[in-house]
Amino acid sequence: MNKSLVESLKNRHTIYALGKNSKVKSEKIVALVKEITDAVPSAFNSQSQRAVVLTGSAHDKLWGIVLETLRKIVPPAAFAKTEAKVNGFAAGEGTILFFDDEAVTSELIKAFPLYADHFRPWAEQQNGMLQLAIWVALENEGLGVNLQHYNPLIDEEVKATWGLPKEWKLRAEMVYGEKLAEPDERDHQAIDTRVLTFAK
Repeated sequence: MNKSLVESLKNRHTIYALGKNSKVKSEKIVALVKEITDAVPSAFNSQSQRAVVLTGSAHDKLWGIVLETLRKIVPPAAFAKTEAKVNGFAAGEGTILFFDDEAVTSELIKAFPLYADHFRPWAEQQNGMLQLAIWVALENEGLGVNLQHYNPLIDEEVKATWGLPKEWKLRAEMVYGEKLAEPDERDHQAIDTRVLTFAK
C-alpha cells in the first residue's frame, strides 16, 4: 500500500476497539519493527532504542501482568472500569514494548560530559520517533493501534518475565490488532498559531 508520508500521518489515529483477526501475520509485524528500528535516527547514532514484540500468549500475559498490578492499587469500587479497559487492550493481536537501553545512554553521558544534560531528553525524543514511525507503518497495514503507558508500574515484572536486561527502561506499550471501529473526529487547533514563518 503506497501512501505519501503526510497522508499516512493524517490517517494515524488512536483506535481502542481492536480484535484478533486482522490477517496481518506476526512475521510481517516483526520484520517492520526491525526495519524501522534500524532506520530511525538517534543522537550520536547511539541506537539506544529497543523494541520487544509480544504476540499470542505473550501478548495475553502482558495484559494479565498489567491487570494484576493494577488490582493491587486501584480501589475495589473502581476496579471494574479498569478491568474493562485492560481487557480491551488484551483483545488486540499484539503489543510492542518500547525501551531505552540506559546502559547506552549512561555511557554517552560519561563519554561526552559537555552534553551530559541532554542525553536523556534525546533518548526520549528518539524513542518517540521510533514509536511514531512504527505506528504509521502499522496503520498503513490497515491495523488499529493505541499507545499506553503502564510503565514504571510493570517494568520489573516485564523484564523478569521475558529475561530482558535490567538496564532497559520501559517507555511505552503499543497495542495493535484488527480495527473494529473508526476513530472519532479530533479537534485541530488553528495551525497558524502552532507553525510560525519568518523570512528574515
